[in-house]
Amino acid sequence: MNSKELFDLAKNYIPGGVSSPVRAFKPYPFFAKRAKGSKIWDVDGKEYIDHCLAYGPLILGHSNDKVIGDVKKQLEIGTTYGVPSELEIKLAKMVVDRVPYVEMIRFVNSGTEATMAAIRLARGFTSKNKIIKFDGAYHGAHDYVLVKPGSGGMTSPDSLGIPKDTTKNTLSVPFNNEEAIETIVKENYEDVAAIILEPVMGNIGCVEPKTGFLKFLRALCDEYNILLIFDEVITGFRLSRGCAGEYFGVYPDLVTFGKIIGGGFPMGAFGGKKEIMENIAPSGSVYQAGTFNGNPISVTGGIATLNQLDYGFYKDLKDKGDFIRNRLVEFKDENLLKLQVVGLASMFQIYFNNEKVLNYEIAKKSDTDKFNSYFNHLLSNGVFIPPSQFECCFISNAHSDEDLENVVNTIEEAILKLK
Repeated sequence: MNSKELFDLAKNYIPGGVSSPVRAFKPYPFFAKRAKGSKIWDVDGKEYIDHCLAYGPLILGHSNDKVIGDVKKQLEIGTTYGVPSELEIKLAKMVVDRVPYVEMIRFVNSGTEATMAAIRLARGFTSKNKIIKFDGAYHGAHDYVLVKPGSGGMTSPDSLGIPKDTTKNTLSVPFNNEEAIETIVKENYEDVAAIILEPVMGNIGCVEPKTGFLKFLRALCDEYNILLIFDEVITGFRLSRGCAGEYFGVYPDLVTFGKIIGGGFPMGAFGGKKEIMENIAPSGSVYQAGTFNGNPISVTGGIATLNQLDYGFYKDLKDKGDFIRNRLVEFKDENLLKLQVVGLASMFQIYFNNEKVLNYEIAKKSDTDKFNSYFNHLLSNGVFIPPSQFECCFISNAHSDEDLENVVNTIEEAILKLK
């Protein structure tokens, strides 16, 4: 069956024909058959250079030999145990040794579970109820944080089925706006448990913090006895060996992980200071549990991945990212185009926007019709990126110089067509 036939069949059994909303795009998504390295192939026989990379986990590319080899060995001796394994300790120690602001860690099954548990922990530790997030930030699909989320271009009202009482303690402010966050903290600090943010907003495209903004948040939290939570489901082990805190020189109290930490298998985690993490059950009274927590398959994938990520690895990835971004900036300037080329390390995106994108409100002004045409041109010419203006593109070490040259040329062709 081809992709159209499979999509028509899927709609009979799966809501919208897909298992996650952002995978749906018109006229229908392609259905994957296999993937290896920087490439993904669909059931129609077409090959794509992949810069979606499953929305970020595949920093080593698809089907990395070391990851697959180690997971195959683990499959032979057990897929899940329901009791602790030494593998969990090994991965926990690897994270603690690499990330200077993680002293203890709990493994869960997704980024959504990680942020949900971190928020519960912050509330339990501080005995406060409110949290502050930023407009457009997506912290998973649980009720507390589906307030002005940006993933997939969603705007308020965010989702049916969420009681108002559930979100009354969730406050949302514009990103990169020191005055706005300071005002809302001063008005509510007595009951604010935490400020949670993506250090780089990866679910409205790719928006970096302004210089000094993260340090400002750190100082604000210290002044008002509020916990600072970095949601590093995207940036964790993507920006640096020691994650975003190391990259920007600002350490949170708690951090959440997903995507890369599982090596391409379903997993999340949250960690932070020992005095906070020891409040998690069974050592403390903040409950968190899961049948598949610390699943040996995902943990093995994580170990095999992190073992390959040293500082030289990140330097090479940054060089690849700089190549794409610099080429596109030069092309933009030469052709006097009104668009924004953004990104850092191995992340990049283009906004069809006249303004520099600093927050969700500016991001929403982007021309999504142009982006859709751009996306379709890339797709028809063998380059796959996330099908939304409000997602981020990723680079793996499997992308060759030839891949990157082909991608840049295809992007330039697409933009010229739109011009």
